[in-house]
Amino acid sequence: MIKDKYLFTSESVTEGHPDKVCDQISDAVLDDVLKQDSNGRVACETFITVGLVIVGGEITTHGYVDVNGLVRDVLRKIGYTDSKYGFNYKTCGILNAIGSQSPDIAQGVDIGGAGDQGLMIGYAINQTPELMPLPISLAHKLAMQLAKIRKTGVLPYLGPDGKTQVTVEFADGRPSRIDTVLLSSQHTEDILDETGKKITNRAKDEIIQEVVMPIVPKEMLDRNTKYLVNPTGKFVIGGPQSDTGMTGRKIIVDTYGGSAPHGGGAFSGKDPTKVDRSATYMARYIAKNLVAAGLCAECMVQLAYAIGVAEPVSVMVFTNGTGLVPNSRLTELVRKHFDLTPRGIIHELNLQRPIFKETAAYGHFGRELPNFSWEKTDKVDELIKDA
Repeated sequence: MIKDKYLFTSESVTEGHPDKVCDQISDAVLDDVLKQDSNGRVACETFITVGLVIVGGEITTHGYVDVNGLVRDVLRKIGYTDSKYGFNYKTCGILNAIGSQSPDIAQGVDIGGAGDQGLMIGYAINQTPELMPLPISLAHKLAMQLAKIRKTGVLPYLGPDGKTQVTVEFADGRPSRIDTVLLSSQHTEDILDETGKKITNRAKDEIIQEVVMPIVPKEMLDRNTKYLVNPTGKFVIGGPQSDTGMTGRKIIVDTYGGSAPHGGGAFSGKDPTKVDRSATYMARYIAKNLVAAGLCAECMVQLAYAIGVAEPVSVMVFTNGTGLVPNSRLTELVRKHFDLTPRGIIHELNLQRPIFKETAAYGHFGRELPNFSWEKTDKVDELIKDA
């Protein structure tokens, strides 16, 4: 067998990144609708730029959403509370451009059909306890740690906007060491050196010690591991002041960091009748249970739907040669043990709840939180028995 090494990189972003701000606003709108009307239909998109937030899309509900108040609350909780960060929740403009859902789409969804055509991907691999690829798992944890030390005041000079990136070296298909850790975090001017063009070495060291070291496995670090902190030199101008944001532009961050294909559909702002979201959650649920059952070490599940049709037009399980039984047999097990209709998915994963804003930053998968029903592994015993 050929022995080989390669590098693989995944990235994440903090909750203050402009695209993630938009995802959180869109999902906050969805949650507010579902609190009042579990059957509400939501397709909400958000755009943010210097001093302005635009919320649009199609919503059909018996409830009422205070879009203005909701947007400001999301921005406040993220940390855009001072103009020194280039954006202030109190003074920004907000434009509401929401309409109602097309009746042509509704007539197919009302009878239990899929809300759109498309393909959805789920993935799991036994590289981490949560059965996620290691590079994206570490990138998310570093992004969460950046936010934590900012909000708790450990490093008070950090701002809401930030990005992380982790490069892992693989040997014979398994993670062997961490090659590079990259952190870019918005900050105030008081940690710039005398040139005013870059942050001080002391600040870099503090960020490495407080962000990287508590998160990254020590046994995967060595003297050749590289640490890059704000490699442009400084990052004072950030958030919507430096870059526009839109809902749905971080779909690889949201899923598996590039370790698996992506069906193309974004998640945030979409109610669970949209299979872009709900069927992708189901595909992850399936893949994770198959790996947790020990039936394979790696699993990719593809589901595909036609608009207005309840049953998927195709189901595929692919284990990349790691399966204990053929892929075709695993596909049969999936069809037998999982209801793959939109209504079945919503019921199985209990998706008509206001749980989605929590998904809109730091990844939709791999976080085993109480409301993340697609992360449970409750099908393991019956899959093992039937296999």
